Amino acid sequence: MWPATLLGMRVLLCPDKFAGTLPAQEVAAAVAEGWRQVAPGDELLIRPLADGGPGFVAVLADALGGRRLPVPTVDPLGRPATGEILLTDDGTAYLESAQACGLHLLSAAECDPKATTSYGLGLLVAAAVEAGARTVVIGLGGSATNDGGAGMLTPLGVTALDEAGQALPYGGAALAAVAALDGAPRLRGVALVAATDVDNPLLGLHGASNVYGPQKGASRSDVLLLDAALERWAGVLERELPGCPPGLGTLPGGGAAGGLGGAVLALGGRTESGIGLVTRAIGLDAALDGADLVITGEGSFDHQSLRGKVVAGVAGAARDRGVPCVVLAGRVSTGRREAAAAGVTETYSLVEHFGGEEHGGLAAALGRPAEGLRALGARLARQWSR
Repeated sequence: MWPATLLGMRVLLCPDKFAGTLPAQEVAAAVAEGWRQVAPGDELLIRPLADGGPGFVAVLADALGGRRLPVPTVDPLGRPATGEILLTDDGTAYLESAQACGLHLLSAAECDPKATTSYGLGLLVAAAVEAGARTVVIGLGGSATNDGGAGMLTPLGVTALDEAGQALPYGGAALAAVAALDGAPRLRGVALVAATDVDNPLLGLHGASNVYGPQKGASRSDVLLLDAALERWAGVLERELPGCPPGLGTLPGGGAAGGLGGAVLALGGRTESGIGLVTRAIGLDAALDGADLVITGEGSFDHQSLRGKVVAGVAGAARDRGVPCVVLAGRVSTGRREAAAAGVTETYSLVEHFGGEEHGGLAAALGRPAEGLRALGARLARQWSR
């Protein structure tokens, strides 16, 4: 934490990842490098952040220690991929759905939530159970799937069947024909936790298919098909899984990661705030208490950023302490007044730093993000360091 005596500023660097370009650790390191070039006497405390999406395991590993175990798995189309489990001394295993189900694992042409599967996540959960975990915390976010966790359940011993008793193909569309389950969950008493800051239900206008399906490649007709398929799936889960709570389709968080939240709830698990879990693990509150300036950020700072994402949580906590908060992002589309109301003092965009979209700023922001963040770190030091 902060040193007892310090002459310079105390600057807390706690960004999220810049999706598609840099993990949170590299974002923070680049900004810190730029700042130190200008104000080497200041104290920089680096605390990278994540919600339940990509980077969840890496951030927690830095904070909690433990063993990181590589696990062979598959991507949303069934191709070989490598995931990992963080196993801590208290018997908790942390893993992230994006390592097996992530949208970033597919090309734009491959995105089709009617066909993508969460089977690979089931392999990670099964490996955590085999490793002796007593609690498995699954970071949910950034998924390419909309199968309600049907794929995930298969390696855990539960297979979705059609009316003829045949195993269904993988993918969200196939659930339109689901009629029964075969087998029982092989969890050995392990408690499941879905780490997510999405409170959407599984079904309906605000559900997984309607809200997130289009981001994963679903057309309007696909969305209607997928939502109806998940409704049928939820009914089967309620009828055949003993631990499934009633009203599964309407429970908050059930729509997270294409319905993976619903599958965790159906298995008797619970949901927990991903960013809340991470901030407790890294001691963010104590770091904020001692900071003179907070720098956070993410790839795109837009209207969604102010609704439960990492940046909004950091900015609000800084505001409550009277500490200025600067947001760095690849692109900024949030209005100044809206950002200020959320606790954001200033915003800086890599796209604008590189000259704006009309002068190639977007391509530069995507291709040279670390360079831009170093420059912005130096700029902030000149403006803020005393």
